[in-house]
Amino acid sequence: MPYFGSDETVKELKRALSNPNVQSDRLRYRNYVLRVIRSMTQGLDVSSLFMDMVKASATVDIVQKKLVYLYMCNYASHKPDLALLAINTLRKDCADPNPMIRGLALRNMCNFRMPGITEYIQQPILTGLRDKASYVRRVAVLGCAKMHGLQPGTEIDASVVNELYALLRDPDPVVMVNCLRALEEILKDEGGVVINKPIAHHLLNRLKDVDSWAQCEVLTFLLRYHPRSDNELFDILSLLDDFLHSSHAHVTAATLRLFLQLAAALPAVQADAVLRVRGPLLATCGAQSRELRFAGLCHVQQILRSQPEQYGAHYKRFFCGYSEPSYIKFRKMEILVELVNDENVALVLEELRSYCTDVSPELAQAAITAIGRIGRTYSEPCLDILTGLLALKQEHITSAVVQTFRDLVWLCPQNVPAVCHALDGSEETIQDSEGKQALLWLLGVHGAEISSAPYVLEIYIDGLKAELSPTVKLELLTATVRLFLSRPAETQDMLGRLLHYCIAEESNMCVRDRALLYYRLLQCGVQETKKVLAGPKSDPSMAVLTGRLQEPIGQWASIFNTLEPLCGAESWQVTASGPESDILAQRTEGDAIPVHRTEEDVLAGTAEEGLSGVSHTDEELMLSAGPHLSHEAFERLWLELGVSHCEALGFPRPHSAPETLQAALQLVKIQTLAFSRGETLPWKAYVYTHSCGTLILAELLQKDSEDSEGSLVVSVKQQSEREQAVQGFLTVLRRALHSLSMEN
Repeated sequence: MPYFGSDETVKELKRALSNPNVQSDRLRYRNYVLRVIRSMTQGLDVSSLFMDMVKASATVDIVQKKLVYLYMCNYASHKPDLALLAINTLRKDCADPNPMIRGLALRNMCNFRMPGITEYIQQPILTGLRDKASYVRRVAVLGCAKMHGLQPGTEIDASVVNELYALLRDPDPVVMVNCLRALEEILKDEGGVVINKPIAHHLLNRLKDVDSWAQCEVLTFLLRYHPRSDNELFDILSLLDDFLHSSHAHVTAATLRLFLQLAAALPAVQADAVLRVRGPLLATCGAQSRELRFAGLCHVQQILRSQPEQYGAHYKRFFCGYSEPSYIKFRKMEILVELVNDENVALVLEELRSYCTDVSPELAQAAITAIGRIGRTYSEPCLDILTGLLALKQEHITSAVVQTFRDLVWLCPQNVPAVCHALDGSEETIQDSEGKQALLWLLGVHGAEISSAPYVLEIYIDGLKAELSPTVKLELLTATVRLFLSRPAETQDMLGRLLHYCIAEESNMCVRDRALLYYRLLQCGVQETKKVLAGPKSDPSMAVLTGRLQEPIGQWASIFNTLEPLCGAESWQVTASGPESDILAQRTEGDAIPVHRTEEDVLAGTAEEGLSGVSHTDEELMLSAGPHLSHEAFERLWLELGVSHCEALGFPRPHSAPETLQAALQLVKIQTLAFSRGETLPWKAYVYTHSCGTLILAELLQKDSEDSEGSLVVSVKQQSEREQAVQGFLTVLRRALHSLSMEN
């Protein structure tokens, strides 16, 4: 439905265009043509005016011709019979004395998307390739690629290909670049355009004549050419030298990539080229455009893998600005960690410390992680900052600090006494599962040096029924058994209660199997248990003492000036792998790298996989709470979509307070949109989540029954049918609701 206008408007325009008085007034006639184009862009169907607009193309007014050609291209596919009548007019314009009209007519004729058009445009295109006007030749060259696209299954015309190769030496630089683009499109099934020595030298000599974006394309095509001798190589490098200092960041990056590839056997030349682009890249990192700034930061990070010392003096350029988006701040903090040295460590740590109290929890946690990475080399100042942050009693800050402590004592065991002293009281603030796991690991491995370790573990054991995360339960089991080996008198009673609950009452099979493993292991004796659990408490060999080893430039030269530095190697492989990438991309956001795996972790993990086929941790990570869905959007989608899965969960709804139910589901990334009050029957609740790249909507229903204990039924709807997403959602939902039911 159009925004403005109606059928009366079309009739009025038709009368005006066929009025001789209007046609005789050039300006008035053009205004009516303009009104037709305006109505077309507003959604009004003006296809009935096709013949009147064809007549309007018979004019010397170039502006009016452009408007008419725009109309013809838009409706040619809808009116193919009438469009053929316009072909004669366009072919006539292709022979007009005015080169602008010739080029305009040829360009629009190539834009007609209708069957049989190729036989009409082939001759005008071949004529245009030999036209005296450069504008017409530009259009004709691109027209060759369009003509090939209209008939992709036909054999390639060798005469057209030879003509395009000959036009690479055209005096107009735009024609030359257009020939490269057209040949690449036409010959893509054969590997694209061939760059031999004469073509490569010609392109290099003409590089200064083309604009910046065309320079990037030419430099990319030159990657296919390999010099035959050292003299030729150095001649090419001399020609490219000036472009390393281009004022355009994209030209500098494309030139450096070509430079690095040509000088692959000359590491000293590569290092010198990377050093020479330092100025342009630093300027790009401060560009006004956020996207350009981010690209510059990613490429600087690539260079730091080989030459970190070259940017050490410019570390202040990577301090975060207040108004910068988070993805730029994250990248800058990663670079700051690489640039730390004895001279700037104090200022860098002070800057990162200011980020730790940012309003964004993600940014604050990233800053704490960055301080922890610096702490592997400069332990004392970093520990002072991290210990001070614990005094703030902020949940996300305390969790991030404890996780950082865990990694720090694993890599730098000399920090164990300071970390153990700082942990006192932190258990009162931590609420998220990642922070709890880190704290429990520290209490289990270094509990002998933490006086309050048994009492903290007892708090977690007493509240085990309310704990929803199976990973926390698994870590609690391991930590308690480890602490029992070092402090048996204080831990024996709580260990017995923990094993009894996990074996007799726990519904999660993974936790139950882990408890059985430890129970049977303890039956074999303390010494046998120590052989399994008393693994190394740290791994100093992984610590970074003087900075990481510098990589050869050749290891990353091939991916420079591509999308891989922006996405990361793993994400880029996922993106380029195929249609499965959307599922894996969902997983990368929440996946964590497993650390500190000991022998019992491997044994228990094998048992879990054998019993359940897929770990519950993976299923939980597949859920995502965002983006937010409004009530109106939920209702609209619920009415549009059909039920893809319906199942009785086998137990009644939990009789918890509405706030408790909502909080429990939110912990497992399931958002509650609406639910019935109290003991109302039938009882309903509507929830949603995101999993495996699809939106999942669900209705929980308990129908009215005599004993009010009917089974809870869940009905699932999703935007795209994915059984894996539904099963993962049902597993997480069933576990959360069952935990609440057991608690009640």
